[in-house]
Amino acid sequence: MASTLKTVDIHVENGYRVVIGGGLLAQCGQILADVVGLCHAAVIADSTVAPLYLGTVEQSLRDAGYCVSSYIYPAGEAQKNLTTLSDILEFLAAEHLTRTDCVIALGGGVCGDMAGFAAGCYLRGVRFVQLPTTLLAAVDSSVGGKTAVDLKGGKNLAGLFLQPSAVLCDTDCLSSLPPEIFADGAAEAIKTGVLSDEGLFRLFDTDNLTGDLSEMIHQCIAFKGRVVEDDEFDTGLRRTLNLGHTAGHAIEKCAKFTISHGHAVAIGMVIIARAAEKLGWCQESCADRIAAVLKRNALPVSTNFSAAELADAALSDKKRTGGTITLVVPEKIGTCCLKTIPVDQLQDVFEAGLEE
Repeated sequence: MASTLKTVDIHVENGYRVVIGGGLLAQCGQILADVVGLCHAAVIADSTVAPLYLGTVEQSLRDAGYCVSSYIYPAGEAQKNLTTLSDILEFLAAEHLTRTDCVIALGGGVCGDMAGFAAGCYLRGVRFVQLPTTLLAAVDSSVGGKTAVDLKGGKNLAGLFLQPSAVLCDTDCLSSLPPEIFADGAAEAIKTGVLSDEGLFRLFDTDNLTGDLSEMIHQCIAFKGRVVEDDEFDTGLRRTLNLGHTAGHAIEKCAKFTISHGHAVAIGMVIIARAAEKLGWCQESCADRIAAVLKRNALPVSTNFSAAELADAALSDKKRTGGTITLVVPEKIGTCCLKTIPVDQLQDVFEAGLEE
């Protein structure tokens, strides 16, 4: 591998390496042969990604000696459901994959979630590799082992933990992203800055965001990796990674998923930051700074949905526990905390966050 590639090692029970840099899809067969060995590789991709990158991945895998099968499903968040999951599982069975084989997710967060869930279910678990092709998947969803599909009741309500055997983030893929899809990833990276690092946050307040994507992705993954190592199964510190997600998931649900995840999370971050200021939960006012950086990166900061609508939608959020729900509150840029409130107070929190 070229010396310009960056790596992050994730030290969980079944640890793995994340590799970041250009040209990785064309090298994936050689790289993965050293990690998972030669086997039958089932590549899962959607109808948008497949025409762009599936041929390159298949050729690289075959050149390295893999037996390769591919499954393509229609693109879109609406496809992240039990029907598509069932179709993928039937495909794996029809291809006679065994426990020594592997599933490869080639695509964004939806693909990674579904392919990972399928890999965890099939034969009670086969190996799994992530090849993220979007910025959002690269900086966030490809690392950490969370997999899921949506139910009618809400996002990601069915899923399991399955750490990948490897993650290869090919930064060349990011050049093909439409601006709004790139912005989705920027939202999650900005979230990481709010959580962890004033310097990373300031990077998004410049005109040089694309100057060194590998380094920005490396910083985001390194931070998330440290959190996952401390709390692999999302029972404590890892819940802070859900900054903006309670309101964000509610916005997605209210909009029937016509608003993308990154855009919804951007709005959700502003809502909780404004609420934190009005309710006296923060050390320093940061809502205006967050909103300004999001706007600079072509992301929305407001919604027309009411506090009542958002609170009703959020009641099915998986962060709810009985009669309480845990919110991630930005105390200042670089520091966030968890705050558990009764669910009947959530509408008041959203009301405070919607007031400018």
